[in-house]
This record gives sequence, C-alpha cells and structure tokens, in this order.
Amino acid sequence: MSIELPRSAIIVLDRLTSEGPMTPKAISSRVDLAPRTVSFALRKLMGQSLCKKIPNLNDMRQPLYAADMERAKALRTRFEHVFRQVLV
Repeated sequence: MSIELPRSAIIVLDRLTSEGPMTPKAISSRVDLAPRTVSFALRKLMGQSLCKKIPNLNDMRQPLYAADMERAKALRTRFEHVFRQVLV
C-alpha cells in the first residue's frame, strides 16, 4: 500500500475515522475545505478503497461516506510521519 493521496484526502480520512460516517457537506464544514476539494478527496479515497459510499436513510440525496477503519489504521500506522506533517 502506497500513500499517493493529496493533503485534502488525508485530512478527510482523518476526520472520517475520528467522527464516523458523514455527508460531503458536513465534512466540508468541519475541515474547512471547499466542497469541490472534499469531493476530489473522497474520489481519491474511494479509488484506494479507504472509504465507501453508503446510503443516507435520512436524506437519500446526500450519501454518507465512511472510512474503512482497518485499511485506514494500517495506512496511518505505516505512514505516521506523513499524517503528522499534514495534520499539524
């Protein structure tokens, strides 16, 4: 597993692992990134199988995104120095 993720994807992954499933709008407001940047980050994370899209039963127009906790933990353990630099 390599870490070919942009800074925004690492920030979004960190937030999803700490707070659980969220909509892109909620992620955007919590991490102070533009919605377009969050969408880009989520596409990158899904491409690496680090998160998945799940139906939001409260509002089907806004899907939830959830981190794959095992893969995220393995990635963070392996690349802790990169995470520390980005999340400071």
